[in-house]
Amino acid sequence: MSLTLSDGPLSERRGDRVNYRIDGPENLLFANTFPRRVRAVVAGETVLDTTAGMLLHESGLLPQLYVPEANLCGDCFQPSEHTTVCPFKGVATYRTLRLGDRIEKNAVWDYRAPPSGASWMQGYVALRWDAVDSWFDEDEEVIGHLRDPYHRVDVRRTARRIEVYLRGQLIARSSAAVVLSETGLSNRYYLPPDQVRADLLHSSPTETICPYKGTASYLSGEVGSEMVDDVAWRYREPLDEMAIIAEKVSFSHPLIEVFADDELVDS
Repeated sequence: MSLTLSDGPLSERRGDRVNYRIDGPENLLFANTFPRRVRAVVAGETVLDTTAGMLLHESGLLPQLYVPEANLCGDCFQPSEHTTVCPFKGVATYRTLRLGDRIEKNAVWDYRAPPSGASWMQGYVALRWDAVDSWFDEDEEVIGHLRDPYHRVDVRRTARRIEVYLRGQLIARSSAAVVLSETGLSNRYYLPPDQVRADLLHSSPTETICPYKGTASYLSGEVGSEMVDDVAWRYREPLDEMAIIAEKVSFSHPLIEVFADDELVDS
């Protein structure tokens, strides 16, 4: 995400604090080799297996894995009449996944005649992430999407006094939080659960998946007679490298204000 989203160098909102100029189209493409084996599995059958994949970074989009045609299960995909046109990559031709009773329309696409600026895409195909049951990076199952090698997540303990307000009501205060810095995003402060007003926070059915942190479950906030949906979240069982944030609570919402040592921070 650091290259293509937020204010990354290939994003539409890339910053102007540079001493260079990018002479190219509005939509930028950049591909690099993905360094590990990747597999996709449907109903126990491997439909993609590659050690030669490439990640395509494109302005405004998450990186997309493309693999050599030979790395697909040839018998599992059938031609589709569906096509789309990209002004930067050309005409995309699609195929449908058929495996037993499983049918996923237009699950695979490729650019058979890409323009000269993207000729290196010829012979590569992409598989829609949600068309399969499981993805594996080597032997580790992947959630959300493959990790971007240009994306970082750093977590540090902080003794700064963190205070969180919902509509002016104090709902959390801590001097033992951790600050999580993630490429392209504002800092997030994670507070110990015993330093959060648990009586004012209630479980929400909302969940999100982050390939760098795990599955987040959300909390709604109570202020007076009003319930404000999804003002906070926590990772009950984060990925191993993010164990420090387990059960800690972080906040972000238009009605939330977060202060660090009395300084309002972007929440």
